[in-house]
Amino acid sequence: MTLVAAIAATGIASAQQKADNAELQSVLRKMDATAARFQSAQAEFIWDQYQRVVDETDTQKGTVYYRRAGKEIEMMADIREPDQKSVLFKDGKIKVFQPRINQLSEYGAGKNRAEVESYLVLGFGGSGQDLAKSFDVSYEGEEKLNDVRTAKLQLVPRSEKLKANFPSIVLWIDVDRGVSVQQKFFQTQGDYRLARYSGIRLNEKVPSEAFQLKTNSKTQVMAPRG
Repeated sequence: MTLVAAIAATGIASAQQKADNAELQSVLRKMDATAARFQSAQAEFIWDQYQRVVDETDTQKGTVYYRRAGKEIEMMADIREPDQKSVLFKDGKIKVFQPRINQLSEYGAGKNRAEVESYLVLGFGGSGQDLAKSFDVSYEGEEKLNDVRTAKLQLVPRSEKLKANFPSIVLWIDVDRGVSVQQKFFQTQGDYRLARYSGIRLNEKVPSEAFQLKTNSKTQVMAPRG
């Protein structure tokens, strides 16, 4: 490559970086605006967990709810398939209720609360500024998913604890509404978790019972470590 060609290539790369950064800042500002007025969200989901060692994918389907509670975001996932299960994130705790065996497992996030919250509510109600504080974010272009125009963002966790579980994460952000419509969490050894959301409803009234676990007096409560 001649010196002139090298200089031209450097200039083109620099211009592309500036363009990508401008697009990234636009997406983050949209997320900021959405977060500023965020009260609740509801969506249907499909969660795929791929395990490379056995080359198998486990799929869960259901409805997920989010709501703002003070400065925090609470989440409830009602899993309908393949087995009924409810997962509640509230007050820094994760509670998993399995009605088939009538068992409630409680996990405290403890010192890892910020990391746990980043994982569970990523792309729903969080601001672009907070995203940039927790991750190194890069813009990977636009992509259309189910007729929705999205911005593809590559995230590398700043937290070493989160990075140990998820070295990188990809978010597909609806550029018009500033929320995530798809997420891919890359794990070690080729495993990944793909989350797809549809029928997203923002700031509509969500009944309070949507965030209540349907336990009873006979429910067995467990507090596993870890």
